[in-house]
Amino acid sequence: MQLNYFNRPYFENGAINKISEVLKSLGIKNPLICSDPGLSSIGMTDKIKDLIANDFSSSFYEETPANPTEKAVNEALELYKLNDCDCVIGFGGGSSIDLAKAVALMANHEGNLIDYSVNEGGYGKITETVPMIAIPTTSGTGSEVSVGSLITMNDGRKLIFASPHLMPDAAICDPELTIGLPPILTAGAGMDALTHCIEAILSPINDPPAEAVGIDGIEKIIKEESLVRACKDGQDKEARWGMMMASTEGAMAFSKGLGAVHSMSHALGANQELRLHHGTLNAVILPSVLRFNQNHVGNKYSRIALAMGINESSNLANEIEKLNEKIGMPGSLTEMGVTEDMIPGLVAHAITDPSNLTTPRLPSQEEWEKLFLEAM
Repeated sequence: MQLNYFNRPYFENGAINKISEVLKSLGIKNPLICSDPGLSSIGMTDKIKDLIANDFSSSFYEETPANPTEKAVNEALELYKLNDCDCVIGFGGGSSIDLAKAVALMANHEGNLIDYSVNEGGYGKITETVPMIAIPTTSGTGSEVSVGSLITMNDGRKLIFASPHLMPDAAICDPELTIGLPPILTAGAGMDALTHCIEAILSPINDPPAEAVGIDGIEKIIKEESLVRACKDGQDKEARWGMMMASTEGAMAFSKGLGAVHSMSHALGANQELRLHHGTLNAVILPSVLRFNQNHVGNKYSRIALAMGINESSNLANEIEKLNEKIGMPGSLTEMGVTEDMIPGLVAHAITDPSNLTTPRLPSQEEWEKLFLEAM
């Protein structure tokens, strides 16, 4: 069993100030920085520009969509090549970091992006990419320390790209970058981190260190109330620190895999009309899948409950629903614009998702339909 959880993380308040040091240590001179319009509009990208202006010749791609697309990857890749860049930096939420990983991949790989997706048998085709650095500004995906990336392709599918070579060369994790993040985005991202921890623990893969990390992430999110506190007071530095660490831990934990929650949210996230937030989808779907898996995971529910700081015999699905309500998550997929006529297409997508490889109980087609209906 090969265990590989961390790259080169710089985790502390104010860590963003180390960006020049990190770039120099990797021999970088001309980075492409991938971000999104939201961060640009509030001046966040200006912070990086100011920090590296004197030492580096940088380029910026600031059009990353909420769910990164193949089209956006190609646009950023064109900018990378046009400006003769030598590194890609993902600055933002999981979308910007996932997009940066895909750009770093295609900067020195032949063919089309889709050729390298797990769904199309591309795992073993990925070799060393150009240097890539991740700087998260949300606490949810943990993409800064994971080997994966999610991209919505031109054909409408949301596909997974995974390889040890997609692990960023360095991660700058500065909890202060998340201060002021709106409560609804804090909540959605936080539920993404929580779902990562829970689904990783429920995965049947035997990896005790990863499971222990997942337990600690749950304790930080719920038992220590980091998520509720960060939603209530965006300036709470201790809560922001706890959530960023839990987010990182969630990604470390899911080295042992995810499950049906992610298969369903990937299917829903591929809808380019609704443009649904991944973490919010996980929050809404999680209770239904917890009920579905309940009798197929041994004593893991009691261990999760204890990590949450509640009685080990508590109903986890009900507890998650209470938490969702407390932090302002939608109560159903219907509230998010999903309709029953979409279910056949969603089931077709969910059935093929690689997250199913580590789900503790694989649904039949009829059971997939019931899970989507229950989440409605």
